[in-house]
Amino acid sequence: MKNSQKIIAIVGPTATGKTDLAIKLARVFDGEIISADSRLVYKDFNIGTAKPTADEMSIIKHYMVDIADPVETYTVGEYKRNADACVQDILARGKVPILAGGTGFYIKTLIEGLDIPEVDPDMAFRQEMQEFVQLNGRQALYDKLYALDPITAKNLYINDSFRITRALEVYKVTGKKMSELQTKTPPSFEAIYIGLKAEDRAFLYDRINKRVIKMLDMGLIDEVKLLTEKYGKTVSMLKTLGYREISAYLDGEMNLDSAIELAQQKTRNFAKRQLTWFHANKDIDWRYIDRESQQEICDYAIEKFSSGIK
Repeated sequence: MKNSQKIIAIVGPTATGKTDLAIKLARVFDGEIISADSRLVYKDFNIGTAKPTADEMSIIKHYMVDIADPVETYTVGEYKRNADACVQDILARGKVPILAGGTGFYIKTLIEGLDIPEVDPDMAFRQEMQEFVQLNGRQALYDKLYALDPITAKNLYINDSFRITRALEVYKVTGKKMSELQTKTPPSFEAIYIGLKAEDRAFLYDRINKRVIKMLDMGLIDEVKLLTEKYGKTVSMLKTLGYREISAYLDGEMNLDSAIELAQQKTRNFAKRQLTWFHANKDIDWRYIDRESQQEICDYAIEKFSSGIK
């Protein structure tokens, strides 16, 4: 495959420096960055999502950031279509697309050419499933999908109630399993994967804990207040780590220390789930952020991409 039809995919758990590496590589290759983060698509979710700064986005063009209103539900199918259009546009202009993010299903859908069926949302059914989770727990919802469509269930996190509900919703509307409706169209590009993680899990967890504190110092509480005033308590906000816990603090459900500790704990748990997802992809070339400097990882990625080694 020609060099012009290759993209770089920087993946891995949260707080591993994916955005910084993507910017470094974009400078080297005259590239442009496509976010693969399900939270960055929403406008005004800035501090708690570690969204690239305005300065960073002015230096390197970023796509799939700030494209959806928080009151909307942005689907994986929409992401696949829009991100693929970005890839094709960047390649057509002779630049290098650099995909960077930690939302595994976004990345899988785009790079593997997975076509997601178009089914209108059934809000009453979603409310019914939300009440089911409140009464029975997320595991019970996952088990419901697994009994119906184990192929789809195996590709989802047990805690990903939204996508599990979506798969059940598709079956309710169409009478067919999500796994039966999904098809694959091989993409016109090849992905060179670079994965970032830590050999010492405690090293990563320490970065996550410090990152949550930094977000508080940067004004996360005020951001949650502004989001609530502007959009209300949207599903997108209450599903986002950090925002959900600070919202509970502002509602008087817990003190600030407890909210911080819970946000740290849930983010660490999320990182574990991300690693589980990405470890299933044998094409990822893992680099360890606690053993190599970012520049060393960058130099390695440059050599790998330039040589065309997959």
